[in-house]
Amino acid sequence: MSQATQILGARRPAHVRVVTAVSAAHFVSHYYIIVLAPLLPFVRADYGVSYTEIGLAFAAFNIVSAVLQTPAGFLVDWLGARTLLLAGLLVGAAAFAVVGLTHSFWLLIAMFALAGVGNTVYHPADYALLSHHVPSDRIGQAFSIHTFAGMLGSAVAPPSLLVLQGLWGWRGAFLGASALGLAAAALMLAIRNPGAPGRMTREAVGKDKAGWQLLASAPILLNLVFFVLLAMISGGIYNYSVVALGALHATPVTTANAALTAYLTLSALGVLAGGALVGRTSRHATVASIGLAVMALLSALVAEVNLDGALLIATMAVNGFFSGVIMPSRDMIVRAVTPPGSFGKVFGFVTTGFNIGGIIAPLVFGAIMDRGSPRLVFLGVAAFTFLAIATVLSRPRRPA
Repeated sequence: MSQATQILGARRPAHVRVVTAVSAAHFVSHYYIIVLAPLLPFVRADYGVSYTEIGLAFAAFNIVSAVLQTPAGFLVDWLGARTLLLAGLLVGAAAFAVVGLTHSFWLLIAMFALAGVGNTVYHPADYALLSHHVPSDRIGQAFSIHTFAGMLGSAVAPPSLLVLQGLWGWRGAFLGASALGLAAAALMLAIRNPGAPGRMTREAVGKDKAGWQLLASAPILLNLVFFVLLAMISGGIYNYSVVALGALHATPVTTANAALTAYLTLSALGVLAGGALVGRTSRHATVASIGLAVMALLSALVAEVNLDGALLIATMAVNGFFSGVIMPSRDMIVRAVTPPGSFGKVFGFVTTGFNIGGIIAPLVFGAIMDRGSPRLVFLGVAAFTFLAIATVLSRPRRPA
């Protein structure tokens, strides 16, 4: 936690407050993404619906997020990141409060679509606020803390929601999630004016007419592809490594889950290590490429060698560590090709790659497993990783 100490011990309290508030918002955003999954059995039983019907809630949330995130990025640059982030937190909190207070399944679906609207602002607003307010020599560390906070939100959500469900039922759990969003909004509201412009200047608005041309430029499109590939990699590991290990090497479920847990845990620690690293070098593409190369080789090793329990867990842990290390460098690569005043739209656009990859990955890896080729899950992850290296090393200059 040395980098967190450095951030919190910085001499400029304004940017410390920004990092704290933005990280809290990112924690909530990941918490909200997870919110239905642990409560799904209780919601489904209460409403008497099928898995397909309740899957409409996930679909509504993700489709709305994918479609509207880039427009939300434009709004962030136009109206101000803090304003939009506050609105997103309040919209999400309101949507889940309605879910907890009403008794209509179709209203629940509608509220998840509304929560998807709130979800669109997090990435563009978070990165815009951090890029505006954090000193250049600390921005990589700020990015890493921001990412770590999101991971922590994902990790905390299932056990805390189940505790709330045990106390007050699944509706009480949704109300608790709503209260969490309101708390983060209050923290953001407490930041008055940290010192950088909250809205685009008139001159910047004029230049923003070419915003879509900026997003269609080679550097930005390459970063979009990079984020799609990263989502494909994580989708393969997160969702299919356990079943693939069982089918390929007859790995016991407990061992395979332990390996995945080690991957996820070390990934979170790797993010903090990566944040410390980007503060010491400007060669972010090199850091990302080396980390991705290690991931590719370890994924191929798991595909080709039947590792025993302890060695498999260690290998997956190292793989996860490097997947975390590259994340701050990933964000710095995007920042390096983003013109001033365009952080919202660019980060909103490129992080849509997470949604695109999240849609494609289950189709690809699910088809691989259906065809009885579990080795290709890990080899596919390795292949997508090498493709990601190619996008990192093909670095056109920042668009004018």
